[in-house]
Amino acid sequence: MLLWDETIFKDREVLEFDHMPEHFAHRESQMEALKFCVRPALQGGRPVSALCLGPPGTGKTTAIFKLFSEMEAHSSKVVPVHVNCQMDHTRHAIFLRIYSKLLGHSPPASGVSFKRVLERIAKTLAKDNRVLVVALDDVNYLFPEKEVDRVLYTLLRGHEAFPGFRAGVIAVLSEPALNYVFDPRVGSVFQAEEVSFPLYTLEEIRDILGRRAGIGFYPGVASGEILDKVADLTERAGDLRVGIDLLKRAGMEAERRASRRISDEDVDRAYERSRLVHLSSALKPLREEELLLLGLAAEMESARAGDLYERFQASTGSGYTRFHEILNKLDAARLVDTDFSGPGHRGRSRVVRIRYDPKEVLARVKKERDPPGDGESI
Repeated sequence: MLLWDETIFKDREVLEFDHMPEHFAHRESQMEALKFCVRPALQGGRPVSALCLGPPGTGKTTAIFKLFSEMEAHSSKVVPVHVNCQMDHTRHAIFLRIYSKLLGHSPPASGVSFKRVLERIAKTLAKDNRVLVVALDDVNYLFPEKEVDRVLYTLLRGHEAFPGFRAGVIAVLSEPALNYVFDPRVGSVFQAEEVSFPLYTLEEIRDILGRRAGIGFYPGVASGEILDKVADLTERAGDLRVGIDLLKRAGMEAERRASRRISDEDVDRAYERSRLVHLSSALKPLREEELLLLGLAAEMESARAGDLYERFQASTGSGYTRFHEILNKLDAARLVDTDFSGPGHRGRSRVVRIRYDPKEVLARVKKERDPPGDGESI
């Protein structure tokens, strides 16, 4: 049995799914393809744009971080900027992120126009003879209101207004079914090399999880049988992040029992939370109205957009334009499906379907809208 001050974790950080592994296994061909795209930037030229395609939890973001780390270690002439479009989903927010990375500080909090921010970025790059490489992670969050066209147009055609401005884009898309059609002015310059990130095989999952467990736990904590079980559950979920989170939570369950070994029961208990890793992370940045609409969609499970709008409008007083914006955002976040299905009152009707178990969505929406402590007396 564990004593109160003992632990089975040798390095907890390794069992976080955003940990950067020293050895990035089973993605060698993808890394080579990305290096091919950015190689011109290391030689002072304009990089080739890339589009990373694959389901969540297949190593796309890790590949970007690995690539950017190597670039910064080998050249000061390239400015790599990673943008999480789930958090920064407007052109202005994205260029503020670029400004901060390039200049080492944020612009004044107010009173600075987008034009001035762009001019400062372009002039600094040209003066220092540096090349910008921007990774737009979860680029699907830029699809609503065609924000993606504005961002790509500014980055890839910026040299027309600012001589010496050189930039390339690596777009990361976890939902290949979103067949977005770019503005023709953007499509003519965003001729991206597609880099595919397929689901990991069972053997690859077992190898990756075994490496993490070997570093994260002390010897004997996670047996081969336990790792096989975690790998099977991970393959079923189709997301490596589920397996990494499951290892961590199963270890915590074992510690709760003061045990030095993870049991089957520890894994079973932990899996109930780990299997919904994506749902939990997708809800965190949503605002009140967005959570409300998602909750209404979960209550209705499958509904015509017009019917869903009537309930949303009755609850918030917001108009259809706002409803349409939020619905597109929930679709881009892979929380709902919005398909056209059959005729409606004004042409083809959109049908909104929740992607997860409605009860699980409602429980998590309620938790996000009413965090612990709200309304309690002090």
